[in-house]
Amino acid sequence: MPVQKESAPPAPAKPAPDSTRRSEKSRRAIYDAALSLVVEVGYPKTTIEGIAARAGVGKQTIYRWWSSKADVLMEAFLDLGEQSLREAGPEPYAFPDTGDVAADVKGVLRATVDQLRDPRFEAPSRALAAEGVVNEQLGRELVAKLMQPSLDLYMERLRAAQDAGQVRSDVDPRIALEFFISPLAQRWLQHTGPISYEYTDTLVDYALHGLAPR
Repeated sequence: MPVQKESAPPAPAKPAPDSTRRSEKSRRAIYDAALSLVVEVGYPKTTIEGIAARAGVGKQTIYRWWSSKADVLMEAFLDLGEQSLREAGPEPYAFPDTGDVAADVKGVLRATVDQLRDPRFEAPSRALAAEGVVNEQLGRELVAKLMQPSLDLYMERLRAAQDAGQVRSDVDPRIALEFFISPLAQRWLQHTGPISYEYTDTLVDYALHGLAPR
């Protein structure tokens, strides 16, 4: 009776490549490429092709996730902001409420000064802000996606101050918050003067106490 040879055991299957990890790596490379290019060549000269080449991915990969360079840059900048917030602590989105509205707003503005002077943020945010001045659609997207969440927190804190009797009840919080942030934004964007803790503390004092003699 012939002896049958035992078949060799099947070779162990190779693990399938982790597409999630690969996708995240590509996404991260695209973020980095978009932010670096907008700093180096400006928003108008930044292209999907340039981002793809810098990131080492195909254009199709970018278009699969985003519809325009504005969307890529916005998401890249939002991701950069989220990284900073994670570094800031467990409750990064909380506006402090110590019962002293002046101290609370001064603290938040000091953190804003730190961010505006951080090289990771300054160049790309300046490029996007400058383009938003002449590109209305991009400007509206910047406000809606980047600024509005922070503006909402300012308004919430000012309403709490109104309830506590620290701010007049007839004040519109949306207009009032511009006394704090608009001068800072203009000085930073147009280089009209240095930005510092002393400067933002003074903005708060002027806004809350006015210019007339006490």
